[in-house]
Amino acid sequence: MIRVIRVLLVDDDALVRAGLSMMLDGAAGISVVGEAADGQEAITAADAHAPDVVLMDLRMPRLDGITATRRLRARARPPEVIVLTTFDTDENILHALRAGASGFLLKDTPPPQIVEAVTRVAAGDPILSPRITRRLMERTVAQAGAYERARAALAALTPREYEVALAIGRGRTNADISAELAMGITTVKAHVSNILTKLDLDNRTQIALLAHDAGLA
Repeated sequence: MIRVIRVLLVDDDALVRAGLSMMLDGAAGISVVGEAADGQEAITAADAHAPDVVLMDLRMPRLDGITATRRLRARARPPEVIVLTTFDTDENILHALRAGASGFLLKDTPPPQIVEAVTRVAAGDPILSPRITRRLMERTVAQAGAYERARAALAALTPREYEVALAIGRGRTNADISAELAMGITTVKAHVSNILTKLDLDNRTQIALLAHDAGLA
């Protein structure tokens, strides 16, 4: 039986929600289970519909997308969050990812790539648009002490966990890491889980950011 990915749409523009709903409901294995017009409604809708993935706008009334993302990701069984926005400033990108978003896409992203992003994020792989990826790779460390803090955090890992963290920083999937480091997928997942627990992180994207801050990816 094919697992259906439950998606919640959060955007203050009803036309955007309608377009996304038509696109995603027409994709195999995806079902739009709810909509919300702002971050506060998103929290309520998540309670009612238990989505697997939330497509989240950033600038909305009452409660913004970054705050809503942080609150959703703080739950015991959090949904994955993909930010979908027209605002691609460095601050928005980093704040969203540090809040726990597993992806960041621009609203001009082609529909097939949005569908692919939902599928990949639901499977545990973070996704960033190519433009955002380039900007993050080119970005220098912006916060004083970030390099030292990142290095110190990674030093707490075992040698094998460290290798997995660096691979995640280079954008590798679990399958890639399994092949590169000659370990089973189950072992890779266990290492990822241990890294998240040890470093008090929410998801793989934050591991990647840490590797970037340490200058290792």
